[in-house]
Amino acid sequence: MGFELFISIRYLLAKRRQTFVSLITLISIAGVAVGVTALIVVLAVMNGFHDDLRNRILGVTSHMTVSSFGGTFSNYRDAVGNIEKEPGVVGSTPFIYAQVMITSGKSVAGAVLRGIDPLSASKVIKLQENLIRGNLSDLAAAPAEGGDATYPGIILGVELANNLGVRTGEHVTIISPAGRLTPMGQVPKSKLFRVVGVMESGMFEYDNLLGYVDLSAAQQFLGTGDSVSGIEVKVKDIYRAGDIAANLRTRLGPSFFIRDWMQMNSSFFAALKLEKVVMFVILTLIILVASFNIVSSLTMLVMEKGRDIAILKAMGATTASIRKIFVFEGFLIGISGTILGILGGSVLCSLLKEYKFINLPASVYHISKLPVKMEPLDLVTIAFAAICISLLATLYPSRKAARLDPAEALRYE
Repeated sequence: MGFELFISIRYLLAKRRQTFVSLITLISIAGVAVGVTALIVVLAVMNGFHDDLRNRILGVTSHMTVSSFGGTFSNYRDAVGNIEKEPGVVGSTPFIYAQVMITSGKSVAGAVLRGIDPLSASKVIKLQENLIRGNLSDLAAAPAEGGDATYPGIILGVELANNLGVRTGEHVTIISPAGRLTPMGQVPKSKLFRVVGVMESGMFEYDNLLGYVDLSAAQQFLGTGDSVSGIEVKVKDIYRAGDIAANLRTRLGPSFFIRDWMQMNSSFFAALKLEKVVMFVILTLIILVASFNIVSSLTMLVMEKGRDIAILKAMGATTASIRKIFVFEGFLIGISGTILGILGGSVLCSLLKEYKFINLPASVYHISKLPVKMEPLDLVTIAFAAICISLLATLYPSRKAARLDPAEALRYE
């Protein structure tokens, strides 16, 4: 240990003649600790919300979507076979979609009708886990009540079902604007479906718009024949979806285009990332305020230890050594506050995660408890920022101490 660090530790721990200086030092450490704690908790909560929203989105949509530049395509079985040969792909399922109107006799609403294969779709999207009523296998034709005819099943988003005022077992009429052409003009096509399930993803946009039917029923209703709109793909590692998509473009050829989940939701996740950066900058101001206390504490320490500094210089201490003493002093204050802040933030995050004592209105956030997830990179970034700010706060006091004239300091001693 160099004598500069030794003296810094002595100055930090020794009893001061001026109690006020010691109090400001403690306030400086506490200020850094509070700032670090606040940053850790806020960023952990934002990480939790980010992961929760991502999981909700990926519960309804796939990791990537394969579509054709020509619109619907019929050679989807060959494409599925080629896709599932790609390393890293877990499963794939064809789908077809169209914008329709749904009427229940009580209300009418616009919706997006998605035709899916229930067997393969369960391996790609988390529709079964999102069902609050019914079962995915019920999408097969269900007998109508009071008759021998059968109606295809449909699963509605919970908000859409509420808007239509229907429950499972009741019937809705799907109306497609792309109907048949007659001498009198375009006649919309309609068909009766039976509600066999209700889905709640936690995302209002999906719960208010989506209706799922069996793939064959959708193809028959929309008159597309044995064609689909695209293929949904699930991969093992969602963060490698972009690389796998690039490989699939080469494997499938130029007639297909592929978008992964980050491209499909790029604006949404970019907004979340920007919010996280803004919150980091705003809360770093707490540490910046604490740094002014470090400046005050070290400046008064320089005034109090003027004679000691003069003696050290008279004994041969260089200007750089004197500067180091007070830089180390600010560093010790910063590192002490940072360690306390990391401990406090980690404990508080653990308590929030374990006991979940902060309740949220589920009608607004679709979650009842505060999600928390600490990232090691965030802890390193916060600690680095706190220590850097603390070191910057030492520039003026250390410079003032280094420029002290020993003759002036010892003149009246």
